[in-house]
Amino acid sequence: MRLPLALAFIGLTLGGCVGMDAAQCRGANWYELGFRDGLYGMQRMDIVYDEQCGKHGAKPDTAAYAKGWQEGLWEYDARKIHGGTD
Repeated sequence: MRLPLALAFIGLTLGGCVGMDAAQCRGANWYELGFRDGLYGMQRMDIVYDEQCGKHGAKPDTAAYAKGWQEGLWEYDARKIHGGTD
């Protein structure tokens, strides 16, 4: 179970080479990005986004990202507990 998570993290970290451009950083819905990452059971990626966007002079809304990530993770955990059904 940890291998897919590790591979996703490595893929996103390496994908940081391509990364977000300035427009994506400035126009991002940080709550939604956090929610998506949490929903897929990923570790928090706000440090990676901060690094990517910092190159463009943009700063992620880490509070919104963290809130979205936590809520997405709750949903991820609920799906695991209920066997993937709602």
